[in-house]
Amino acid sequence: MTNFGTILRIRDPRTKSQPVCDAWAQQFLLFALFFAGLMLLHAPLLRLPYFWDEAGYYVPAARDLFLTGTLIPQSTPSNAHPPLVMAWLALAWRVAGYSTLVTRTAMLALSAFSLLGLFRLSRIAANSPVAWATTALAALYPVWFTQSSLAQVDLPAAGFTFWALAAYLEDRPGKQARWFSLAALTKETAILAPLALFAWELLGDFIRPRLNRSSQVSSKEICWKEILPPVGRKTRWLYLLLPVALLAAWYVYHYAKTGFLLGNPEFFRYNVAATLNPLRIPLAVGMRVWQLFGYLGLYLLTLAGLLALLRPPQKQNSAARPRIPSWMQAAFLSVLLAYLAFMSAVGGAVLARYMLPVVPLVVLALVSTLWRRVRYWKLIVGAVAIAFVAGLFSNPPYGFTLEDNLAYRDYIVMHAEASRFLAMRYPGRRVLTAWPASDELTRPWLGYVTGNASQPFRVVRVEDFSISQIDVAARARDRFDVALVFSTKYQPPHPLFGIENWDAWRRIKEEFFGYHRDLLPEDIAQRVGGTIAYRKERNGQWIAVIAMER
Repeated sequence: MTNFGTILRIRDPRTKSQPVCDAWAQQFLLFALFFAGLMLLHAPLLRLPYFWDEAGYYVPAARDLFLTGTLIPQSTPSNAHPPLVMAWLALAWRVAGYSTLVTRTAMLALSAFSLLGLFRLSRIAANSPVAWATTALAALYPVWFTQSSLAQVDLPAAGFTFWALAAYLEDRPGKQARWFSLAALTKETAILAPLALFAWELLGDFIRPRLNRSSQVSSKEICWKEILPPVGRKTRWLYLLLPVALLAAWYVYHYAKTGFLLGNPEFFRYNVAATLNPLRIPLAVGMRVWQLFGYLGLYLLTLAGLLALLRPPQKQNSAARPRIPSWMQAAFLSVLLAYLAFMSAVGGAVLARYMLPVVPLVVLALVSTLWRRVRYWKLIVGAVAIAFVAGLFSNPPYGFTLEDNLAYRDYIVMHAEASRFLAMRYPGRRVLTAWPASDELTRPWLGYVTGNASQPFRVVRVEDFSISQIDVAARARDRFDVALVFSTKYQPPHPLFGIENWDAWRRIKEEFFGYHRDLLPEDIAQRVGGTIAYRKERNGQWIAVIAMER
């Protein structure tokens, strides 16, 4: 009988003698370990109400599927996102009941499965020590950590992509096609990975016949042979294009049901039509490069990896420690470049979570470099891990998205408290506010107000709390009795190099990235003719209730 220690011992996945039952048992135990760790670390967050895009799209879409069985959401305009994660949540609610606890537990299970895929990928490309370090850093990276329990699709899509890349490296085309298909049915942009590998395979087929034509082999030819995928692999273009066909079938179904191919017109305008600007794309490229190599502590790992390249490889058994094979690095690079180019051209909001499928690949490459060249590489990895944990609790000195660290918890707590204040003091009143608070007040199942605690609110919605929108509201002050106003953008109190205060940078953000500045509660109250009845601030965010004076 195989004992526990034998199962947990990490073996090389390319070893042919490893029994299948041992491999499954090992993976199951690793999944249980990752899931238990995530549950423990996320315990204080599991009952939080839904946040931002969760409340605006993914949870309503999953709830429609749960209640009516329809793959096309009815309670919110369809964005044409594939329905796999929403179906997973509907299944979890069907088994365990509808609650935020069930939702977040189901998402943590997907995160644990994604970390297991990253661990397998790292172990195939490098070795077990690098795999453990890469997986730990990915789990602690603030964007990954917060997305682990949020009901959104980018992290699960990244996880299926890792499993598919592992199958690609092992030359298992059937498994590769299945995992890439699941990734594409999780989020449409996951199709970038198989398309990038398909382009790389085609380039290899184009270059190989032109090598070895001369009698002498040049160093250039040797370099290309190391970079190109090995000859004799079973991978063929059909397996890489199968996910494209499945995703196309989903879009055909969506078009037949809604009349829109790529989501509702406003979604398409914001994320595609308005972003294809030759002036915006280079700026977005710079922001995406920062998210890949510098964002929220990543710059420490990048700097350490670059400095490590100046050192010779460490010796192991009288030989230099091996690097990740060049053709594997080239495969990762092709996927990274595809994401960098596409995500710089589309996407109205340049969100860091969109890059989750490739940021762990960067972490893997840098950790492997440290392992190969630095004697005390574990100390550097530990220091980066500490920086990641610090980034969870402290906001950076530059603008960032609240969902990228625990600032999202501050937002939820403040909005829940303000909603309860409104329910007790002003039940059934007409409330002026902006999205997503407009949904928080009118949909009790989002967790901010209970259905039987008060009369339903009637919401008058504005786009934001900028001067122009507040002036519009002031001219229609008879339409609302109270206003719920809050900070929609994070403003660092001490911005790095003062860049957030530069007029030129502010105009660029307003022109290309939907930026605006919210008025402070005192200014809003003065403009609409009200008094502040409730106000709270926390870590650079604020929320207030303004009662109108009649």
